[in-house]
Amino acid sequence: MADLSSLLLASLHPSTRKQAEQQLETLSLQPGFPAHILQLVLNPGADRGARLAASVYFKNIIRKRWSDETDDNPISPADKQALRPQIVPAMIALSSTADKGLRAQIAESVTVIAKSDFPENWPTLIDELVSSLSQTDYSVNLGVLETAHSIFVRWRSSTRSNQLFADINYVLSRFMEPYLAMFRQTATLLLQPQNAQTLATLAQTQIVLVTLFYDLTCQDLPPALEDAHLEFFGPGTGWFVRFLAFDPPELAGDPDDATPSLPSQLKTNVLEVAELYANLFSETLAENGVIQNFVQAVWELIGSGKRTGVADDQLVSQALRLLATLVRQGSFAGMFESDDVIKSLVESVAVPNVALRDHETEQFEDDPLEYIRLDMSLGDTTTRRTAAAELLRALVSSSKEATVTSVVGAWIGASLQRYSTNQTDNWKDKDAAIYVLTAVASKGATSLHGVTSTSMLIDVVQFFGQHIAQDLQAAPGSVHPILQVDAIRFLNTFRSQLTKDQLLQVLPLLMRHLLSEHYVCFTYAAIAIERILFIKKSGSTVEPLFTPTDVQDSAGGILDALFSRIERGGSPQKVAENDYLMKCVLRVIITTGSAIVPVYERILNRLIAILRVIMQNPSNPIFSQYTFESISALIRLVTAAKPEKVSAFETALLPSIEVILQQDIDQFVQYAFQILSQLLEQHAEGTPPPPAYDAVVASLMQPQWWAQRGSIPPLVRLLRAYLMRAGANVPVQGVLGVLQQRLIPSKINDEHGFDLLQGLVQYAPVAAWGQYFRGVLVTLLTRLQTSKTDRFVYYLVYFFSFILAIQRPELTPDFLIRALDEIQPGLFGTLLSTFVIEQIPKFVARDRKVVIVGIARLLTQSDRMVSDPALTNFWPATAAAVLTLALKQPAATDVAAPPMGLEAVGATEIDIEEANAGYQAAYARLAASEVARADPAAAVPDENAFLKSSLASAPPQLLQRLDPSLRAALA
Repeated sequence: MADLSSLLLASLHPSTRKQAEQQLETLSLQPGFPAHILQLVLNPGADRGARLAASVYFKNIIRKRWSDETDDNPISPADKQALRPQIVPAMIALSSTADKGLRAQIAESVTVIAKSDFPENWPTLIDELVSSLSQTDYSVNLGVLETAHSIFVRWRSSTRSNQLFADINYVLSRFMEPYLAMFRQTATLLLQPQNAQTLATLAQTQIVLVTLFYDLTCQDLPPALEDAHLEFFGPGTGWFVRFLAFDPPELAGDPDDATPSLPSQLKTNVLEVAELYANLFSETLAENGVIQNFVQAVWELIGSGKRTGVADDQLVSQALRLLATLVRQGSFAGMFESDDVIKSLVESVAVPNVALRDHETEQFEDDPLEYIRLDMSLGDTTTRRTAAAELLRALVSSSKEATVTSVVGAWIGASLQRYSTNQTDNWKDKDAAIYVLTAVASKGATSLHGVTSTSMLIDVVQFFGQHIAQDLQAAPGSVHPILQVDAIRFLNTFRSQLTKDQLLQVLPLLMRHLLSEHYVCFTYAAIAIERILFIKKSGSTVEPLFTPTDVQDSAGGILDALFSRIERGGSPQKVAENDYLMKCVLRVIITTGSAIVPVYERILNRLIAILRVIMQNPSNPIFSQYTFESISALIRLVTAAKPEKVSAFETALLPSIEVILQQDIDQFVQYAFQILSQLLEQHAEGTPPPPAYDAVVASLMQPQWWAQRGSIPPLVRLLRAYLMRAGANVPVQGVLGVLQQRLIPSKINDEHGFDLLQGLVQYAPVAAWGQYFRGVLVTLLTRLQTSKTDRFVYYLVYFFSFILAIQRPELTPDFLIRALDEIQPGLFGTLLSTFVIEQIPKFVARDRKVVIVGIARLLTQSDRMVSDPALTNFWPATAAAVLTLALKQPAATDVAAPPMGLEAVGATEIDIEEANAGYQAAYARLAASEVARADPAAAVPDENAFLKSSLASAPPQLLQRLDPSLRAALA
């Protein structure tokens, strides 16, 4: 422990990181470690860098190991008991401005612990926070309130339930009274003359208090706040209305600073609360003229182009969001129906916030990726433009659609007229006109398909022909590049409104824009090409609109342009910074299909060259995901047409994969395992794998490969693929060691353990693993006895059914009965009556075949089951359970049941989307690499027919013991 500080500092440097992290991992398992590292965080005499690293490491340990469900080595109950009383005082002790970064990590740790323990195992938490509040020390109060927010904020996204409201009521009974007292005291002091430093501290505290107001009301309106409604919202005197007018010169920010001032942050939080009330408690806002008062205050805040600075972007955006919410609320619709109000809302509030500002045009050149992120409204940021568009869409969706469209149309016409008179100087007018028309024309849209329905009053195709196509076709430099980006974005947004022929005509134009010198322009071109190629045929959710024939002539040019753009980056970070380009590469490969075979080597070589560059310093996980996904898709498409090409892929890829594994490049290891699995799966079952795989699999038994949670699914898949090919040559003891030590005992990884165990049973000779089977069963039974979960029981009963369903001479149904009864006489009957019979009817559709076949064989092909009185007593109940499963209609909830393996990906369609690709922190699966699993019960074409014919041969005296209704169903 004395070396903890130096180890933490060593973990920050690439040359010493690996070794330091391994030593820290070992240390972290010692009793008392969490409290020890917390003391280092609190030690003002320790190295500042070590303290910050310690706070992050502490948070990560709490996040990873606090819950018994999240890790194989959870923090001990004794350490938890010791830590709970320390952590809130530690958070309070870090209340100085200099310790803000440390406090944030500890506060997040409190959140994690509270999520797991509060209130059942930590009932004193709220009392500890309340007792820490001070009448005078607002630096302490700020820390306490921020901690309270970190605990309550999860209510915002929680599903309503009795337990949730029980927790909220528990908090309200202890927290509401001191909270209201602190709110009133702080608000009173804030609105009085104060020196600048005191005023700033009070404002920061008030911001958190308003944030807590949102937390406390996000699910329901507490009685205490309902009773005090006018105190907060009342016209003129309400705290919130007074905060909207709060602008002391002492807190005015620098006009050139992009950070919101404290008054601006406070106003933004107040407007967030008002929006919440508009959505959930509209009748409360409608009382006593509250809403009219708020709308007037908002109008005064942002109307007529006020607050144009970057620092007020969040405030203006939230004000626009509030107005949009009120417009959509039927109870407030009357406020926005007059033609004058509509005209004023459009011309004085919405439209001024659509226009591009100078800093945005500078960002277009200087920080293009941030420009794209904001322009596409990615992440949590709501820009002025997107918020103004939301307000316009709300107005259009009201009963006054024709009036709104007319007002907007007149403004768009005037803007386009100004542009036509001077295209060089007035290009922003056209940009704003396009943005506004896009907003009001869009009736329905999704991130996958763009706009799916448009306003009947606006012809977007005609607008495209008259005003957009010319910019799309224009030569570089002849129009402002932002207008060319607008044209591409418009095309992308309304792609579903264009016919296939029209889209084919614009693809060459988009290809040309891939060569643009403007970063945003070529990136938007890649985005548009990818989204257009993603379009599905009308009425289909899987069949692409574009076929390989449609794109085979242009695919080579598109890929060359994309690769050139990527390769131009040079350094690993610059090569990998633009994941939109690599996503487009992936989509072009998928769409080209088998037509890519003649040129696959050239594409593969360029992908490998890019991979070798980014291996040097992985920096963008999304780019990495799409790179490996592209390689995987190429393997899939080429080997499907020419299976013999798998050896060429192995020759090209194995050197890079060996480097990844030898250097243990964390971010790429799981991809390497998946690519190896995919390649190995291309070899015929039962044929010896190439020698290179033997060396890889031998190394996989080392513990470090199994330490990373994200590596376990691809490791198991690789071992299964090896089992299918290597059979008797597989290192059985190593596989069983992993199963018994790493996978089966873990509540997180047990499903992968069963997956691997089933592969061993299915593909390896019984002679290779039979002598160890008793030990495996003991491990399973120990887990069942010590830490049973519903998931584990599901997997265990499926595994028993799996063994029973495998039709191999050595694996008769009595094999399983005998193996269990050798551990303890009568054990099989105990498990059958206690777990198996109850579980059988609960299996979901994808697992029912194996279960029905396995249980049918048990009932009719086991000598013990039909002759041993200790087991025949359970025969009727077992038969009834499997008949119930066979007769059950699959439920809609089946899809959410625990999966027993990888879902098959269709052989002719690879659909890589955010839902099943994109980067995931734990396990980023390569969707293109996955194949359908072999059916372990393939010898049985129809499980219900097999069950019927099997039971027909059962002893009549046993069948007679079935319920008459089940006998009738069987017949």
